[in-house]
Amino acid sequence: MSKEQTFIASIDQGTTSTRFFIYDKSARIIGSHHVEFTQFYPEAGWVEHDPVEILESVRSCMTKALDKATADGYNVDSGLKAIGLTNQRETVVVWSKSTGSPLYNAIVWMDVRTSSICRKLEKELPGGRTHFVESCGLPLSTYFSAVKLLWLMENKEEVRAAIKKGDALFGTIDTWLIWNLTGGVNGGIHVTDVSNASRTMLMNLQTLDWDKATLKTLGIPAEILPKIVSNAEVIGKIAKGWPLFGVPIAGCLGDQHAAMVGQACRRGEAKCTYGTGAFILLNTGTAPVKSTHGLLTTLAFKLGPKAQTNYALEGSIAIAGAAVQWLRDSLGIISSASEIESLASKVDCTGGVYFVPAFNGLFAPWWRDDARGICIGITRFTSKSHIARAVLESMCFQVKDVLDSMHKDAGEKGEVKNEKEEFLLRVDGGATVNNLLMQIQADLLGSSVVRPADIETTALGAAYAAGIAVGVWKEEELFASGQNIKTASIFSPKSSVEWRKKKVDSWCKAVERTFGLADLE
Repeated sequence: MSKEQTFIASIDQGTTSTRFFIYDKSARIIGSHHVEFTQFYPEAGWVEHDPVEILESVRSCMTKALDKATADGYNVDSGLKAIGLTNQRETVVVWSKSTGSPLYNAIVWMDVRTSSICRKLEKELPGGRTHFVESCGLPLSTYFSAVKLLWLMENKEEVRAAIKKGDALFGTIDTWLIWNLTGGVNGGIHVTDVSNASRTMLMNLQTLDWDKATLKTLGIPAEILPKIVSNAEVIGKIAKGWPLFGVPIAGCLGDQHAAMVGQACRRGEAKCTYGTGAFILLNTGTAPVKSTHGLLTTLAFKLGPKAQTNYALEGSIAIAGAAVQWLRDSLGIISSASEIESLASKVDCTGGVYFVPAFNGLFAPWWRDDARGICIGITRFTSKSHIARAVLESMCFQVKDVLDSMHKDAGEKGEVKNEKEEFLLRVDGGATVNNLLMQIQADLLGSSVVRPADIETTALGAAYAAGIAVGVWKEEELFASGQNIKTASIFSPKSSVEWRKKKVDSWCKAVERTFGLADLE
């Protein structure tokens, strides 16, 4: 006998895999599936995905998660009220409106092929690297979507020709997925949401619309850009030919913004998601806060067309979990990512080894695309356990660098502290199952780290947004005192101030030695 209930689903399209979750009204997962897809590295510093493969990964995940829930007796077909979507940000696709085919592979957020475009713009624009910060909150960087689009326009004849004919559509991964899910060439809806749009360098943070002056300066035609919508509203319905035909897509957020919603981060509260990279966001409330310490001013979320806009300070770290993948796939030091904890636990320190994973440069707060990775302090005593521990420490040092900048930008009034006067960092993402990583993080921060029972808060946040849009949940209830966050573990610091200072000083020396190494290629 089937179990009649209300369900919300979410698509979580990440940098290395796609996942699909089905939740009941208590936000309990009743069906899920995930599929990994191919990463392409055509040249040093280049990273691409096949947009069609991503599309098929979504189809596969939807089908198999639905099959699992149905096999367990849940009548998802009749009870599913809406689907939310969350995605890797900044990654761009340009495709043909008439055929639906991509005109080039998706250029991924961490790709640095646009460094020469950034340098050229820095020299030409009167404001240099910060020319667009006033409108969009972002510096000129290879990280953001606009310069990736410029590269496609400058280097791919197919893209130039399609734009000239009026046949080109541009979007981040959310836009590509929604257009296809809602019909594609047969009436697909061409939209993005405010959080993904805020990462393109093209959206004005105040008006929440494409900035005409920026488009004119960069020579980007407005006609190829999607319409910008809020994070929680009915966008369109799943088209024929897809699983769950007729179900509304009612929520859309970039992955880090979805995690903020999933963690119920209110003003003054911050979260860090440890994935391929690591991303720390602090909710600054209803007004943008300018950073003077290397952070990004960005949009947090807007949960409805008439809802208040929440803004955030963000520190983006390019390489976190990707360094563990590198140990596994490129060096063969481990055979699975989960092995790193036991390997690193065989030693109680790194033996003086410091690893800086500047594979494609460094993001916040350094912003050095000329940096390259280093591993220093190696002696005959060094073992693979020391290197594994140094890789884990590198993730935590980078998070500390960002949080130190965040504390300076936000100030005392911009942060919420507990009764012990601690600023608590909420954490999520796959890497947080690693208890050693979480303890190292608390030790280097000198403050507690809070890990929720459900670490998949990105998918949960997208589900919450969709549920808010169709009336399954209310925003004020989800954010009330963070009551929906069931704390599984709190990691408290065990280190001394002296130890912490010595470690951080050594880390900073190591970081400085990565600068200017891009020429070695």
